[in-house]
Order: sequence, then C-alpha cells, then structure tokens
Amino acid sequence: MRIFRRRPRTADHSATARPSPGARESGAVAPVGAVNGYAVLGTVAALPISTWRYLWEPESVRHLGPMAQDWHAAFGFNEDDTTIPVVDGLGVALVCIQALHRHVEELTAEVDRLRETASGNTARGRVTTPEVLL
Repeated sequence: MRIFRRRPRTADHSATARPSPGARESGAVAPVGAVNGYAVLGTVAALPISTWRYLWEPESVRHLGPMAQDWHAAFGFNEDDTTIPVVDGLGVALVCIQALHRHVEELTAEVDRLRETASGNTARGRVTTPEVLL
C-alpha cells in the first residue's frame, strides 16, 4: 500500500507547472455534498487497522494503518485501490474528529441534565434509589 504517488522531480519550476494560488481557490474545486460525520465515524470504526511494511523495506520497519484495498472498499473515493490519497485520509480524520466532538458535547449536556435532575430530587427529599428487599 502506498499513501501517495511519487511525482517525478523536474528542474523546471516555471509558472506553468502549477496553477496560481488564485486559480486553486476560485474554480479548481467543486463542492459535491454534505458529509454525515457519524456515518464516516462508523465506517472508520469498522475499518481493519494493522501494522504492515512495504516489501522493499527491511523487516524491522512497520507502518500503522488500513490497507488501501480496505480503504477503497469502505470509501471508494478514488479509482485506485492501491493508494490512499493523503487529502482523503486527512478529510476522513477531520470529519471523525468533528463527529466525536459533537458526541462528547451531547453526552456532556446529558450528564449535566441528569446531575440537575438528581440534585433537584435530593433537595426535595425525593431520592429515587432502589430499595433492597430482604
């Protein structure tokens, strides 16, 4: 598995080699649609993660992550199932972080509501603890 494709290095650093910064910002990217962060998080949670090495690397080298074929089966972002584009990996990671942040906020709000309810019941003398039958 390769995370990125190596580009041939050339000595030509002319302006035609790369688009200008303004061109990248204005029209080179077309938004496609919204993303369900919780769905992406669920997909990532089910994605097999393992240690691996390239065949040409020494036996002692280890990398950590999904196999490109598993990534492609899970997300299908690109046509190539032998690489994971860095931009896709970063995007998936950021969406998962946002989903986890929303989940933590929701859980924190729920805990605060439960604490408020519990403190209200205690103040009124209505503690709802289960009674033990002997």
